[in-house]
Amino acid sequence: MQLGDFNDLEVAREVDFGMYLTSDDGDLLLPRKYIPAGTRVGDIVRVFVYRDSEDRLIATNLEPYVRVGQFAALTVRDVTPTGAFLDWGLEKDLLLPYRNLRRTLRPGERATVFVYLDETTDRIVASAKWEWFLSPDPFPGKAGDAADLFVAEETDLGYKVIVDGTHQGLLYHNEVFKPLRLGDVHTGYVRQVRPDGKLDLSLQRPGYDEAVAAADTLLAALRQAGGALPLGDKSEPDDIYRRLGMSKKIFKKALGSLYKQGLVQLEPEKTLLVAGK
Repeated sequence: MQLGDFNDLEVAREVDFGMYLTSDDGDLLLPRKYIPAGTRVGDIVRVFVYRDSEDRLIATNLEPYVRVGQFAALTVRDVTPTGAFLDWGLEKDLLLPYRNLRRTLRPGERATVFVYLDETTDRIVASAKWEWFLSPDPFPGKAGDAADLFVAEETDLGYKVIVDGTHQGLLYHNEVFKPLRLGDVHTGYVRQVRPDGKLDLSLQRPGYDEAVAAADTLLAALRQAGGALPLGDKSEPDDIYRRLGMSKKIFKKALGSLYKQGLVQLEPEKTLLVAGK
């Protein structure tokens, strides 16, 4: 049986307050409120297994926000001398022990953590020192590769992200043109693999493909707006991002591409679709 994960277990017997399931670690309770309708003794049920407030193994059909071996951004419910208690979608909050804190947390704050099974206590706990759980091996990809980026922490330089669940990378502030929230997962691209093994990243596809995609977006926006947009070479970057979701640099590339194709007329603060295009 995997503690902190989903398991397929057989229903051994039924009692007033639920059903007991069999496992190699002994029988455990599935409380009545979590029993799927129509479940009978002998059936196999898929349940998440963890420990209740008295350290007893217990099962639920609720879907937690994170399982053992995963990263997540969770909300702090309470802080005590023992540590912080995190909302992970189950009745019993997840403990982030004091020794695993990186800084003082406050209720209501979100924090990125890695969830693991403590070998000493056999309890599921979290660690805010998530970098310790990344792969020590060299990143297997290369510049230009697409990757899943988990937003882990904001710094003065930008956002620390977890790349494909294994390595650390950085999205610089001047490369980010939309709001990011801890725990968000975005498709991004590797700009550079640094000598220390960390990665410089971008949310935009690098090179020519980026300009092509932006040109398609701009052309669609022009058609939807009836052939005219109040955006041009002199427009403010915030106005461009608010309307099109792209940086001014990429917008200018898109403008140039459409202009070369004869699809638009350019004005300092306006772009017009050429009639019939």
